[in-house]
Amino acid sequence: MRHVYVHVPFCRRRCVYCDFAIAVRRDVPAQRYVDAIRREYAYRTRREGWDDGPLETLYFGGGTPSLLPVAHLAALVRHLVEAQRSGPAAGEIEITLEANPDDVTAATAAGWVAAGFNRVSLGVQAFDGGVLEWMHRTHDRAASVRAVRLLREAGVGSLSLDLIFALPEALPFDFRTQLEQALQLEPEHLSVYGLTVEPRTALARWVSRGATRACSEGRYVEQFLLAHELLTGAGFEHYEVSNYARPGERSRHNGMYWTRRPYLGLGPSAHSFKDGERRWNAEPWAAYERAIARDGDATADSERLTEEQARLEAVYLGLRTSDGISRAELGAGLGRVAEESRRRGWLVEDGDRVRLSPEGWLNLDTLVTA
Repeated sequence: MRHVYVHVPFCRRRCVYCDFAIAVRRDVPAQRYVDAIRREYAYRTRREGWDDGPLETLYFGGGTPSLLPVAHLAALVRHLVEAQRSGPAAGEIEITLEANPDDVTAATAAGWVAAGFNRVSLGVQAFDGGVLEWMHRTHDRAASVRAVRLLREAGVGSLSLDLIFALPEALPFDFRTQLEQALQLEPEHLSVYGLTVEPRTALARWVSRGATRACSEGRYVEQFLLAHELLTGAGFEHYEVSNYARPGERSRHNGMYWTRRPYLGLGPSAHSFKDGERRWNAEPWAAYERAIARDGDATADSERLTEEQARLEAVYLGLRTSDGISRAELGAGLGRVAEESRRRGWLVEDGDRVRLSPEGWLNLDTLVTA
């Protein structure tokens, strides 16, 4: 159990673009949630052999993990870290909390640090008040700036900010300004996501009835490349399609996904990967809680990739990163596509390694599925 993801599904409201497995709650059933996670963890370690290695990363995602009271978060961290019989000290484990800016107070920030969280991923999304209101976010620009200050004062040394680009063109949105304001806050890490229109979201309904128009492909490309130019120019490594980090500040937890290492997922909709098999839990909180109360197992389904599917997945995930893949991994089957990519400047060769340029990343799906 070297890497653990804990899904906290609760949110105050659903954002217009969100299709995640969340549960909108005015009152969060914190103790019931903690009890369910501990019960699932006991089942999986007892039945599936997940206690066979030191914990390296622990990531609380959502949803909005920062809605859980500090005491309940601390109890879960303590339980999961202390369950390891050997391995690195808690201070050496990367323990990440996703947080909304308006949940950050001096007390919560200090409590998170005391609980062992040494990395916070702050869901800023934008600094424009009108855009945040359109997204149905519950914070404003001032809350984001205040949250960063409070987290620094509490001792959080590794801070990541989330930003979204490729918004509908009708919105008065200057993406360059958003990037510049993010840099002024001096984070160690930035995750920059292109907005996509997912089914069963408010945004999808608006687009389908013509109330808004999704971002054009040209504008998407322009803003993706702008982020690359500005952030790498400011000293960040563009180390994965959507992620930038100061040297030495890459997300160790997310890097595990891209290299197909085993990980345990706990909570509603959480995925686990072990011995070539991927499993995922029931999505609705109520269904998850019932299943866990029954026997500790909330597995909804699973899949085992064929050898060829696993190879292609490894190629796809590897090419998402600046580390790329080896020539051997690229394989003869992608030879024609690789040659065309070299001609266009999308594929960069560095010794035995092959990686994609930013323009190549924009065409990654085409390259791997061709």
